Amino acid sequence: MKFALALFSAAHAPSSRRALLFAQAALDGGHEIVRLFFYQDGVHSASGNIVTPQDEQDIARQWREFVSEHQLDGVVCIAAALRRGVLNEEEASRHERSAVNLPAPWELSGLGQLHDAVQDADRLICFGGP
Repeated sequence: MKFALALFSAAHAPSSRRALLFAQAALDGGHEIVRLFFYQDGVHSASGNIVTPQDEQDIARQWREFVSEHQLDGVVCIAAALRRGVLNEEEASRHERSAVNLPAPWELSGLGQLHDAVQDADRLICFGGP
């Protein structure tokens, strides 16, 4: 089965950990993840500036490592990211900001990427929300 995953909650939210565990189990079960789409507060999970207390799991780092290790398509909604100050080098320069906090493997793109993922996947699974 092909899954598209949409994450709406920040890395410290329980739903982010559940989404990561689901994604790991899906791949372990022989399924495919066509795209991970981080939207609303979920864009914080892609930030390279998150500092997790030592007694907590660093879910943002785990997401980054998971996406890199499995060469997944990790897309961060550009509108939600800009609104929350999550910027790659190009956007930081374009908006004249000094901070860059969106490292590889993340890609900034629009909601059209979520729509495309839904068209390619058998199921869209959403985690978190307002």
